[in-house]
Amino acid sequence: MHADELDLDAPLVRRLIARRFPHWSALPVRRLASSGTENAMFRLGGELVVRLPRRPGAVPDLAHERHWLPLLGPRLPVAVPEPVGAGEPDEDFPWPWSVYRWLAGTNPVAGAVEQPELLAEELGLFVRALRRVEADGAPTGYRGGPLPERDEPTRAAVAELGDRVDARAVTELWERAVSVPEHGGPPEWAHGDLSPGNVLVDGGRLGAVIDFGCAGVGDPAVDLMPAWNLLPACVRGVFREAVGADEAEWARGRGWALSVALIQLPYYWDTNPALAKNSRHVIAEILTEAG
Repeated sequence: MHADELDLDAPLVRRLIARRFPHWSALPVRRLASSGTENAMFRLGGELVVRLPRRPGAVPDLAHERHWLPLLGPRLPVAVPEPVGAGEPDEDFPWPWSVYRWLAGTNPVAGAVEQPELLAEELGLFVRALRRVEADGAPTGYRGGPLPERDEPTRAAVAELGDRVDARAVTELWERAVSVPEHGGPPEWAHGDLSPGNVLVDGGRLGAVIDFGCAGVGDPAVDLMPAWNLLPACVRGVFREAVGADEAEWARGRGWALSVALIQLPYYWDTNPALAKNSRHVIAEILTEAG
């Protein structure tokens, strides 16, 4: 997916485990299919998963997660990744890597959510619980700044997409979003990347939220993106009520969903079909909602 990413495979992970964690060296290793863009995942036995950064830009996220997940996890209503091993660079792999406990579940598919109303409520309660975590001393989220800061890359993405999107319509909607009043309260915790690939469901219920590399404090409206990238329109109100979002925050959340989808789409159009498909879904949902 990226020009600067490394080739990663199961034999490499076996060597890394054998040297760093010999007590796990007999466990089978297999690569997991994923739409993730920054890390590769390998199942280690039945209870563990190994996560390796694909490229240099993903490396800081590992230390970020190792520090903050143990503090956030006990305060949240669903499971989050639990780091159990810290791998270090060696002659085979130049960056740190991590081992986590395995979390059961599957990624939901936008447009095919098994229990949409229940998932909408549970996602909203997760977002609300994360916002209540003490923000003093917390890092600024990767997507924690004001929405207008994304104006230039969003417009550049629209231009790059050309006639693959309705440029006039999405630009008009984007201009509406950046004209909304900015977050006026104190910074609050947000996950920052609540996409279908970072949500695990079990029996239709929210089982876990993964990948906290973007998490931090700022405008929490960014965590409203599941209203358009995952949930059907008929339960958006359930999600909004569970979160407690007012009109301005809801509009900023829609703007975040539109901006992220537009910027991702040209970059991943050919290299990550699942992510590109979801980006097209988001744009279509927002255009439909706007009439």
